[in-house]
Amino acid sequence: MPLTKRRRAMLLATGVMLPLPVLAGCSSDDDGPPPPAAWDIASAPRTATSGTGTLRWALDTAPTTLNAFQKTADTGTQRIAGAVLPSLYTLDARGRPQRNGDYLTAADVTSSDPKQVVVYKLNPKAVWSDGRPIGAEDFQAQWRALRGTDEAYGTARNAGYDRIAKIEPGDKEHEVKVTFAKPYTDWRSLFTPLYPKSVMGNPAVFTAPATKGLAVGAGPFMVREVSDGSVTLVRNPRWWGDRARLSRLVFRAVPAEKRDEALIAGQLDLAEVDRATARRIRATAPDKQAAGTGQGSSAPGKAGAPEPSTGGREAPGAEGGATGDTDKNRSQTRALSRFTLRKALDSAYTQLALNGTKGPLADERVRRAVARAIDRKALAKLVLKPMGLPSEPLGNHLLMAGQPGYKDHSGALGDPDTNAAQSLLADAGWRAGDANRQKALDGKTDDRGRRHSAPTATATDPATSGATDPATGTDAATDPATDSASGTASQSASGTASATNTERPSGAAPAAGDAGRSGRLGEAAVVRKKGRPLVLRFVLPDDRTAAPLSTVGERIARMLEKIGVRTEITKVPSESYFRDHIATGDYDLALYSWPASAYPATDGRPIYAKPRPAADGSLVVEQNYTRVGTDQIDQFFDQALSELDGGASRSLVSRADSRIWAAAGSIPLYQRPQLIAMRKGLVNAGAFGFATPRYQDIGFRR
Repeated sequence: MPLTKRRRAMLLATGVMLPLPVLAGCSSDDDGPPPPAAWDIASAPRTATSGTGTLRWALDTAPTTLNAFQKTADTGTQRIAGAVLPSLYTLDARGRPQRNGDYLTAADVTSSDPKQVVVYKLNPKAVWSDGRPIGAEDFQAQWRALRGTDEAYGTARNAGYDRIAKIEPGDKEHEVKVTFAKPYTDWRSLFTPLYPKSVMGNPAVFTAPATKGLAVGAGPFMVREVSDGSVTLVRNPRWWGDRARLSRLVFRAVPAEKRDEALIAGQLDLAEVDRATARRIRATAPDKQAAGTGQGSSAPGKAGAPEPSTGGREAPGAEGGATGDTDKNRSQTRALSRFTLRKALDSAYTQLALNGTKGPLADERVRRAVARAIDRKALAKLVLKPMGLPSEPLGNHLLMAGQPGYKDHSGALGDPDTNAAQSLLADAGWRAGDANRQKALDGKTDDRGRRHSAPTATATDPATSGATDPATGTDAATDPATDSASGTASQSASGTASATNTERPSGAAPAAGDAGRSGRLGEAAVVRKKGRPLVLRFVLPDDRTAAPLSTVGERIARMLEKIGVRTEITKVPSESYFRDHIATGDYDLALYSWPASAYPATDGRPIYAKPRPAADGSLVVEQNYTRVGTDQIDQFFDQALSELDGGASRSLVSRADSRIWAAAGSIPLYQRPQLIAMRKGLVNAGAFGFATPRYQDIGFRR
């Protein structure tokens, strides 16, 4: 199956890639406000905005296409599409689909026997920017382009569209009738965004580069100009809904590592930032704002936990340096004081991936041993607590905390337990070797001629001590790193890195991959099987923005050390990290992230599907880059996709997740932090989390 749009466009190698009645079968826990830190928006009435102005919004890279269904589409493409094209369904802060009244007056399953039929009732005012009404022909063109039968389109997505049998005008005006060949629970995921037939009906236009622009749209904005490094949107004069409060919206490509410079230079108004920049912005604010209670933070679900206070300035030695030391520092501080920090848990999660196709990890017992050696709570605290975000580890592969149906299924694998992990290794034939022989190996090469590289946990290591960071007053064990900036600073399939912190904590053990150093096991002798030590190749991206992943990886290495497992951390260029290592299976352990989904039955299946042999003898892994899967997991996904009762479908997804945990191919660690630098006075924007931005409401205060 081709890659799905949501997963393909937003594969994230962190640190290195949006009102509907309650769905049938929903339980009472689907209602209520979003959980803490679900989003952090500076909310304000539309009437409180000036009704004009230009917003400059940072993207990681300039989009290569404006077609969200193209293989090269990225998060920038998604952002632009959300502002200029119909989204039949948006997402709320809990990741629930919401019917968009600007385009739909109703959408219902009108029949399920003998075929599922969905009737869309379009808003009579909805028209394309060329004046043509949105209608059935647009739905038909998109279905034909994306159903996967015409190679001329080369589409990266056909999930759901391949289940449609026919599309025709409804019985009444402004109705579109969609008949499915097979039942499809996630029908709300279809036709968002919806492109005009002029795009979907012509393969040449479908595959056109971004520089060709988008001649026809149907959103509050329209594309005015695509230039080198930026895309400029202006108000759509034919927009029938609430008038956009901004006159222009400029998406500007600014690499993550240069974003702080662009903010200081006054070139951006809204940008995802790394932890170092976030702390500098926070240090310029009064204590109450540094704690996450700044002016304008009226949106529900924002983080309530107080952040470490720095008294309005960074302590000496903190990142960014002490304010006031030099004219340059004072100037930069004044520039950053024009911004406020918004933070939330991103709709994406970081996982430890275990390659199950070869080597020791092909044995499920070894994978389970590795998993049970990992203290996920400690890793979540390491990444999230310094930013004042909830630091509970993620307990589900398919749903984030707060989404309908979320349950922690990590119990299917078991809690961290060194003894249990060692027993699993022994059962698989891996047992501790002779102590004297182990001592002789310290500082020497292993059986493959490589330097031993597991770091040593010592009494002064912040991973094991109670030291306090003098710059923040927080436990040093929780302060060394955070994950990437957020979902917007994400990696597409090309492997581009997200913004992140670069410092290594004071007193921390050297990186496991540091050149020339040799490590020794501080807690347990290395385990061996037939004389060979258990050494796992841990592949991580190597560049300035990938430092937090390195820190997390090194902490994991120390955890594995306690059960006698060596890790050989290999740093590879970020641009090739995914392409040449994750996608090809050239690793034993790896850290990367996936975006969450409002449609887990659709978007989760290709990630955890059991690899199948192809006719040429190769292995078809879809998006299951750990290569670990079972027939039972596939069956639960297939049943969930065809179950039209929402509660029953979620129950099947839940059962699939339990089996995914038990297979121990990937271990969810934490939801990523989403850190947003936002110019003061900008409203109805911030850290959106799961929620779809309402672009026409974003503006500047009067």
